[in-house]
Amino acid sequence: MTKSTAYKVLITTSGTGSRLGEITQYTNKSLVKVGKKPAISYIIEQYPKNTEFIITVGYFGNQVRDFLKLVYPDRIFRFVDVDKYEGPGTSLGYSMLQAEPLLCCPFIYHACDTIVSGKIPAPKKNWIGGFRGEGSSHYASFDVVDGKVQQMHDKGMLDRDFLHIGLVGIWEYESFWKSLKELYKENPDNSGLNDVEAISKMIGQGNEFGVVSFEKWYDIGNVESLHKARTEIEDSFRILDKADESIFIFDKFVVKFFADEKTVAQRVERGRLLKGLAPEIEGATKNFYRYKYANGKLYSKVATPVDFDRFLHWTKKNLWKPNKEVSDKEFKKVCYDFYHTKTVERIEKLLKSRSIKDVEIIINGERVPTVKKMLGMIDFDWLCTAEQSGFHGDFILDNLLKNKSGYVLLDWRQNFGGLLKSGDMYYDLSKLNHNLTVNHEIVNSDLFKIEIEKDEVTCDIHRKENLVQCQKVLFEFLQKNGYDTKKVKILTALIWLNMSPLHHHPFDLFLFYFGKLNLWRALNEK
Repeated sequence: MTKSTAYKVLITTSGTGSRLGEITQYTNKSLVKVGKKPAISYIIEQYPKNTEFIITVGYFGNQVRDFLKLVYPDRIFRFVDVDKYEGPGTSLGYSMLQAEPLLCCPFIYHACDTIVSGKIPAPKKNWIGGFRGEGSSHYASFDVVDGKVQQMHDKGMLDRDFLHIGLVGIWEYESFWKSLKELYKENPDNSGLNDVEAISKMIGQGNEFGVVSFEKWYDIGNVESLHKARTEIEDSFRILDKADESIFIFDKFVVKFFADEKTVAQRVERGRLLKGLAPEIEGATKNFYRYKYANGKLYSKVATPVDFDRFLHWTKKNLWKPNKEVSDKEFKKVCYDFYHTKTVERIEKLLKSRSIKDVEIIINGERVPTVKKMLGMIDFDWLCTAEQSGFHGDFILDNLLKNKSGYVLLDWRQNFGGLLKSGDMYYDLSKLNHNLTVNHEIVNSDLFKIEIEKDEVTCDIHRKENLVQCQKVLFEFLQKNGYDTKKVKILTALIWLNMSPLHHHPFDLFLFYFGKLNLWRALNEK
């Protein structure tokens, strides 16, 4: 067994991350994505592999435990449960004190929302990590003379040398714990008790602290600084953010997070059902699953009309194979709930969230009736009569890889209306059609338009020429194979309407009106 380093690293993840608002509604702030990974991964990976980490856990503590064990099975972690992590009597200092029995040695305190570049020295002497930059109104700071910290300041100090970044090396650990305990006993209800107060007390008693200056520092503890970090730390995949799910990309594997435990269990099961078409599942916990990193190029980047035809035939042969899971009557009901009931619920959600009404309106010069009226025009018996088959469920180009041996399915849907083994091939075809018009790259670049003036709406979106030609190939494929093109067009419009309340503003309104317009056009097409 490898001997651990002569020091330990304390990471406090017990707090609620309230400054991040809804971003931490479903997860711990140390697991918030920055670039390709969660914040805590950048911290863990900066230290030697034999480092022993002491992790305080509280808010969504099981997620922190599960993630670290799943991603870093060879690392040394010891977890400390913090009983009080929100409300009266809670503080960073209180959380730190819960870990004191495991830190009777030199240690580094590394805040879970602090990401730095550069080497982090061992705590062979007391030191404080500092950053020369703006932001003293939001952060504590300190002054340095002859390489020694002279004084710590609370937030708001204008004339200071360094910002305090939540990264500290403690050599004189006995003095640190003594100071922190005394401060806690003086005022147990002090919610501002932290490492700064303990260090100030130590300096006042003659303990010396040096400074370690970091050229780059990212604080992901509030919305503004998190946005800055995400802008500067690369993520070439540019995946749309969702509060209750995330994807983390590592060198040899990928980790998916879902707040809903049932979703994870079903994703894992479906991953096994898609064996040979999707990457191998390597492990799973309640909120995470891990699968092998699949080499290849994102199909949305490399799809061409010639190859797209090959891809459609590959999918028909390998994915859309007949697979009857329930009776035809039951399956028709599943489709009805999926296409009609869910659509009504989603539209009501959008209308309520944006305080708008579903009225007859002119969109791109065409007078379009209410969605309610158009839903009444759809023959749902026809729309929901479908053959059961294998399915992906979120069949878009951004969820596909192309490599030398063929294609790889990524980010499959956990079920189709509750079914794991069978779905409606027409839904996959419609998701594909949707993505040939609306895709992540275009949306992330804000290359769409939505203008609303009284009873008139204008909506438009940029499209890549290659994808326009691929869409032509798709409809040629539908016709040659005897598939119903009108069904695909109606389902595509319903997909846009369903997506509308799930996305950011103003993209949500674009999807609603764009879906409404295209549903009207599909219904009137001969």
